[in-house]
This record gives sequence, C-alpha cells and structure tokens, in this order.
Amino acid sequence: MPRSFLLWEKALHDLIAKSSSDRRFRSIVEPTIHGMGFELVRIRLIASSAPVLQVMVQRPDGTINVDECAQISTALSAVLDVEASISEAYTLEVSSPGIDRPLTRIKDFVQWLGYSAKLETEQLIDGRRRFKGVLMGVQDDEILIEIENQGEMVTIGVKFTWLREAKLILTDELINNLSGENAHLTPEQNNAVKQTL
Repeated sequence: MPRSFLLWEKALHDLIAKSSSDRRFRSIVEPTIHGMGFELVRIRLIASSAPVLQVMVQRPDGTINVDECAQISTALSAVLDVEASISEAYTLEVSSPGIDRPLTRIKDFVQWLGYSAKLETEQLIDGRRRFKGVLMGVQDDEILIEIENQGEMVTIGVKFTWLREAKLILTDELINNLSGENAHLTPEQNNAVKQTL
C-alpha cells in the first residue's frame, strides 16, 4: 500500500484528533505536552459562538492533577499565542480524561481490559454501529469486546480503524477499582483548567 494512502487512512481514523483543525492543533500542542512528560488523550476544537479548544491529557500512568492541568494550560497558551491563528477569542480547556474517559489509542483498550465500554463504528457491522460490552483486549488491529448477542455472550473483534468513538462506561465497578487521587471524582468533577484567550 502506498505510504500516502496509509497516512490519509490514519488521519481519517484518528480518535485523538478527528477533524483537520483538530489535527492542526494537535501538531502544535503535542510536542509541548510530551516535553512536559504527559500524553495527549484527545483534542477537539468545539465551534460555537464561544469556541472551546478542549485538550485532554494525562501522565503515562493515566493520572493527572489540577495543578498539572494548570501548568500545561499555561504552557499551551504561550505556544498557541505564537503558532495558532485563531482570529476570535476562544477558551482553552485542559483536563483529565475523566473516569468515563474516551478510548483513543490501542493501548487504552489494553489498559482498561475487563471494564465496560461503548464502541461506535463508522460503518454498519452486522446491521449495527454501536456495541456495548466488556473490553477483552486487543488482537492484531482488532479491539476485542464481549457483547450480548441473541441472549448469549460472545466476543467479537472490531478493527481499530473502524471506530468513530469509544469510551468507558461509568459503572460502580470502575469507580470502586480506580486507585489514586482521582478515584473519588465523578465525571462532572474532572480535573480541568479553563482559560479564555
């Protein structure tokens, strides 16, 4: 397969940065985020009368605190002021992915093995796009998920490149099994820092 096609296909199935503007902002902010020792989980420019650039970040171990979000926000503000050309005022929101986090990278599906998740695909698979079940791992380029099908539990494989969205489902088990400083947070209490630029 030609390299240009592979790059185009990857861009179409990028769950971290979906749109071309998201990918442009990703190229601007990701080096700073990585340089500070963090990972970019998701970035979205949410267009509205008051646009919001939403940046979800975490440490490699999956944690982050509000002070670290504030440090990242300050660093990204400086980079965006120089490199981004946004003509109107917008809000920069730097946050943790939260408990019912989006799953945007193959490693997320391995890390959250055994937890309930929702997957949505670009195309219909056996007449459906939405799958809800328990993550069972990754095999090659497929996400394995155990779902109910006609009253029986079956494990199916969904190619990562077929995904439109994926996220954990907030369950008592997820909340109870989380350890660390963010275990007590509800989805509404995500660590977040907002700045209007």
